[in-house]
Amino acid sequence: MPGQYSSGGKQRLGRITKAGDSYLRTLLILGARATLAAAARKKDRLSRWAVALSERRGYWKAVVAVAAKNARMAWAMLAKGEEFKPVT
Repeated sequence: MPGQYSSGGKQRLGRITKAGDSYLRTLLILGARATLAAAARKKDRLSRWAVALSERRGYWKAVVAVAAKNARMAWAMLAKGEEFKPVT
């Protein structure tokens, strides 16, 4: 579950918290590692962001950031009942 600290109309999305299912959190991290490994060969917006973040902040911080982003996207799709629509 991603942490959220919003105030004054500005969204501040935090790290993956330790609340919730540890197995799901592990799966999100494993998926993020696979996403980051494949991102070097792709040119979509999410892949470019992940590679740039990895270069800027380091591999493991990028993995956790990708996992948190994936968790937010999955939650939004489930909450709205929509399918995934990648933005290029």
